[in-house]
Amino acid sequence: MATLVQLQSDKQHIDRTRLVNKRLPDPEPGQALFKIHALALTANNITYAAFGDAPALRYWDFFPTEDADWGHMPAWGFASVVQSNVDGLEIGERFYGFWPVASHLIVEPVRVTERGFYDGAQHRLSLTSAYNQYQRTRTDAAYREANEAYQMLLRPLFITSFMLADYLSDNDFFGARQILISSASSKTAFGTAFCLQRQQSDIPMVAVTSTGNRAFVDSLGCYQSSINYQGLETLDPAVPTLYVDFSGDAELRARIHHHFGTALMHDCFAGAARTQTPLGRSETPLPGPSPRAYFAPTQIKKRNSDWGPAEVTRRTNEAELAFVERVSDPNQPWMTVTRHESFEAAQTLITDLVQGRVDPKLGHIVILN
Repeated sequence: MATLVQLQSDKQHIDRTRLVNKRLPDPEPGQALFKIHALALTANNITYAAFGDAPALRYWDFFPTEDADWGHMPAWGFASVVQSNVDGLEIGERFYGFWPVASHLIVEPVRVTERGFYDGAQHRLSLTSAYNQYQRTRTDAAYREANEAYQMLLRPLFITSFMLADYLSDNDFFGARQILISSASSKTAFGTAFCLQRQQSDIPMVAVTSTGNRAFVDSLGCYQSSINYQGLETLDPAVPTLYVDFSGDAELRARIHHHFGTALMHDCFAGAARTQTPLGRSETPLPGPSPRAYFAPTQIKKRNSDWGPAEVTRRTNEAELAFVERVSDPNQPWMTVTRHESFEAAQTLITDLVQGRVDPKLGHIVILN
């Protein structure tokens, strides 16, 4: 009997996982069965889980389980068709997209084109469409077989970075004269700094990071300066400042608001690398602007309207390839790929990610055989 293996996460304690084995069902008419080969697991996936029940995000709803207390953490990676009852999807075709940490997934492809398809399963119709799209590797202009690991690790983060840099510049940096970026060692953070560099923005970026990660952050060369978390109050509180929050740390957010006060021009919540506490949970009101969540699909939708989808794709592909080239530079790599080759290894990795026991120089992918 063919087996479906699922790695499920305790929604209240996301570092706690379990493996569930089920009979692998056959696809019905209009469905296709995919074998999932490889996934990237990063702090981004922990953010998905931490905010899985947030009404605007609903990450737990993409791949529901039969137990309300346990969720299916989503991840980006590659899978191939093993059974198809859908015209235009051939057995063996390889696709990039949003998958559960599992051995297989049944989808209901709609809007099938040369580019790919959308999963039209009923439970996904009300969810963010960007996560429902699956792309054929053979028609993906930015796909390189040798770069699959980097695509898994960087593309979902980089589209966030690219659109965040675009969002900030589109809003004239909210009148700020410096950008403060927390969890600056995270890939999404330094991807944003890379994109702002490519824009030739003249606003200095200050990296906020742990003492242990500061040397790595300085080695990147994409921030103008860095401080550790303890040094926050050494910054000039009169400089108009834009805070880009990749940490989600409520205590740090409060310190920044109290330090800069009215000089804090905007508080942009972009991730939760250091906490699983939802945005906005504060014991007392904070001085300065209210934190505002940034959501990449919102800016994508705006730019699709402004530029057209083809131009959005062209610009993001061009920037992504430049970023991969820089990150993988053999003379001074920003990241080294590390492979984990079992579901059990994925469980250990998820625990390490939740508890912050990961080296920022490493990118982790899981091979699911």
